[in-house]
Amino acid sequence: MCTAATYKTKDFYFGRTLDYEFSYGDEVTVTPRKYPFQFRYMGEKKSHYAIIGMAHVVGDYPLYYDGINEKGVGMAGLNFVGNAVYQEVSDDRENVAQYEFIPWILTQSASVKEARELLGKMNLVGTPFNEKLPSAGLHWIIADKEKAITVECMADGLHIYDNPVGVLTNNPPFETQMFLLNNYMNLSEKQPENHFSEKLPLKTYSRGMGAFGLPGDLSSASRFAKVAFTKMHAISGEGEAESVSQFFHILGSVDQQRGCCEVAEGKYEITLYTSCCNADRGIYYYTTYDNHQITAVDMHHEDLDGSSLSLYPLVTGEQIRWVN
Repeated sequence: MCTAATYKTKDFYFGRTLDYEFSYGDEVTVTPRKYPFQFRYMGEKKSHYAIIGMAHVVGDYPLYYDGINEKGVGMAGLNFVGNAVYQEVSDDRENVAQYEFIPWILTQSASVKEARELLGKMNLVGTPFNEKLPSAGLHWIIADKEKAITVECMADGLHIYDNPVGVLTNNPPFETQMFLLNNYMNLSEKQPENHFSEKLPLKTYSRGMGAFGLPGDLSSASRFAKVAFTKMHAISGEGEAESVSQFFHILGSVDQQRGCCEVAEGKYEITLYTSCCNADRGIYYYTTYDNHQITAVDMHHEDLDGSSLSLYPLVTGEQIRWVN
């Protein structure tokens, strides 16, 4: 289970939580412009936009979970198990395997508009990367500073939705998630007024009661509502440090703690990492479950005209600043 969000102050920010019971060995990965991307059905792409994101690298191939490109477009894949149904390979379409969908879009899209044009020509197919890594059931958020869309491939075809809240979690499908926000239209950042009955002298007894009824459980529908509310009301200054800090607070509202979501006996889903990308500057910030200090990787400190991946293993141990 995961949560993704967008945020905008002076710059545009994009990121996600990755919630799971174990890690595949994730690394912040910079793919430069001349890295030869081998696509299963679409051949080799030798020149393209550079990408930075979180990936599991297998045999020098980056399997991206999320990332941004040098043009400011962000994309993330989130679990969509039970609803994701991929298409069949077709001779008259551009066939893109699920595992290469993120690089297919980010290597050649300078905007969400260009990404939509690519989506109009492609089939999203379920060909696995290899026998040990079968296709994952996912849906995706694609965003730039102007807008966001959600992409879902289901039994009745490929769906592309405008995403006005800039948030994505997991099931149910995106249209249903948006509809369920109607349940919370009475919520507010302000203190509530008594509309229950003018005959009763009801009063607020605590701060924050305007958001009374905002869900706090770990289900994907509740996380969607919680992050949508938090993001839509979040206020930050224009500076980088305060913008990044606020973004981590937005996604921190749905952190998963070990012990609260059991997926098998003795196994618990946790927030393995939280990312925040400054898509305008090409900086990938992250924290991990056991490391709350923000770590940053700047793609522009790499040779973006090179041909080799740059890999940064995650800092996972807690960093404590002693002051005495």
